[in-house]
Amino acid sequence: MREVFHQSLEELQARLAEISDLVTIAIEKATNAFAHSDVALAEEVIADDAKIDELAISLDEQAIEILARQQPVARDLRIVITALRVSASLERMGDMAEHIAQLARLRFPERAVPRGLKGTFRRMGELDVEISRTLGDLLRTQDLRYADAIRNADDDVDELHASVFEKVLSDNWKGEATATVDATLASRYHERFADHAVAVAKKVVYLATGDWAVEESDIAIAAAVAQQQLDEEKD
Repeated sequence: MREVFHQSLEELQARLAEISDLVTIAIEKATNAFAHSDVALAEEVIADDAKIDELAISLDEQAIEILARQQPVARDLRIVITALRVSASLERMGDMAEHIAQLARLRFPERAVPRGLKGTFRRMGELDVEISRTLGDLLRTQDLRYADAIRNADDDVDELHASVFEKVLSDNWKGEATATVDATLASRYHERFADHAVAVAKKVVYLATGDWAVEESDIAIAAAVAQQQLDEEKD
C-alpha cells in the first residue's frame, strides 16, 4: 500500500509537469498569434484551453482522493497541498494565454499590437515563454535555481508592463480608444501570466523547504545550498 501511495504522489508531480508543458505551448502560440495577427493560431489556443482545464480538474480530484484515503502527513502532505495550489495557478496561466489569443482573434485581420509598442510586446511575449519553460524545469527537478530565474524574469516583465502604461498615459500617445484598451489589457495579461508563474515557484520552494513564509530573497540562498549539495554528491 505504501508503494502504491508513493506512486500516486509521483503521478501527481508528473501530471503537474504535463499541464505546465501545455501552458508553455499555449503562451508560445498566443504571443505569436498576438504579434502576427495569426487567427488560426489564436483559435488553436482558445480551443486547447479546455484540455488544460480538464487536466487541472482531474489532478485536483486525484489529490483530494489521496487526502481522503491516505491522510498524508509531513512532506507527503506538502506534496498534495502544493499540487492543488499549483494546478490552480497553471490553470489561470492557461486562461491568460487564452485571453491574449482572444485579443488577436478579436482584432483580426488588423493587428492587435498598437503602434509604437510592437517591440515591447514582443519582449514581453519572449519573457513569458521563457518563464513558462523554466517553470516546467522547476516542477520536474525542484531545483530552486529555476525559481530564482523565474523571479528575475518576472521583474523584467513588470518593468515592461509599467512602460506600457507610461506610454498610453503620456501626452504623446496618439492611439485611439480601442488601441489604448488593447494595450492595457494585453499588458495586464502578460504581466499576470508571469505573476502566476512566480506564485507557483513560491509553492515549489515551500515544498522543498517546508517554509511557506520563505522570502523571495531567500530563493537564491536556497538554490546555492541545493547546488552545493549536488556538488558534494558528485564528489
